[in-house]
Amino acid sequence: MVLSGKVVVITGGAQGIGATTAAALAREGARIAIGDLDQERARKTAAELGALALPLDVTDRAGFTAFLDEVERRLGPIDVLINNAGIMLLSPFEEEDDAATARQLEINLHGVMHGTREAIRRMRPRASGHIVNVASMAGKAGFPGAATYCATKHAVVGLSEAVRQELRGSGVHISCVMPVVVRTDLAGGLPEMKLFSHLRAEDVAKAIAEVLKRPRFDVFVPRSLDLTSRLSRLLPRATAEWFMRFVGADRIFTRAHAAERAGYEARARKP
Repeated sequence: MVLSGKVVVITGGAQGIGATTAAALAREGARIAIGDLDQERARKTAAELGALALPLDVTDRAGFTAFLDEVERRLGPIDVLINNAGIMLLSPFEEEDDAATARQLEINLHGVMHGTREAIRRMRPRASGHIVNVASMAGKAGFPGAATYCATKHAVVGLSEAVRQELRGSGVHISCVMPVVVRTDLAGGLPEMKLFSHLRAEDVAKAIAEVLKRPRFDVFVPRSLDLTSRLSRLLPRATAEWFMRFVGADRIFTRAHAAERAGYEARARKP
């Protein structure tokens, strides 16, 4: 895909990975539409990029559909949808309240499902388009302290894999982006792991731009995660779990600094 002139929609695009990706694609000449609950920040980001900012709550199905309709009314048919909006609320699973569980499922999974379905309905008739679902390495492994978050990201990976088969031969591509920890508000207060340094949002944005130009399904960031993921599936479970303990992956969420995350988690819980 040549990105110049393409209409790209990014959910959760006001800050973090979404805003950084918007900037990277705007530099390629794409026409960007940002959807976010935080309209003040979204408008600021859009103004810097010459992009369109519109209010979007991905948990509101009718509102999500209306948002996409409005983007197409203003910019034309959507060429790329990046389902980036997501939250992460941390706690031992037995201590997680129902509201935190429901909130993560609604945003991280149901929002992605609705966005993906709407994109297919718009792209398939044109035999053209690309859907990018931002998951996580937590979609390939389970991490203590983030059980529901991992469940949502596993579901996004599985959804994307199934939809990939349904779209075969349609001209519509789908990709699943799976980064390690990225330095954004969502990952605030998380300790470093051995061997896997925290990424910059720019690293993920670059990977997304590359996959839009040369489509493929699995987008591991960094790419070395692909090999790590493959090896972990071949190893006995006890060995794979030992490796997680060795690199500190079993403690990355359980040892998060609660005080550093308090502001983010309070905002993430708000409907």
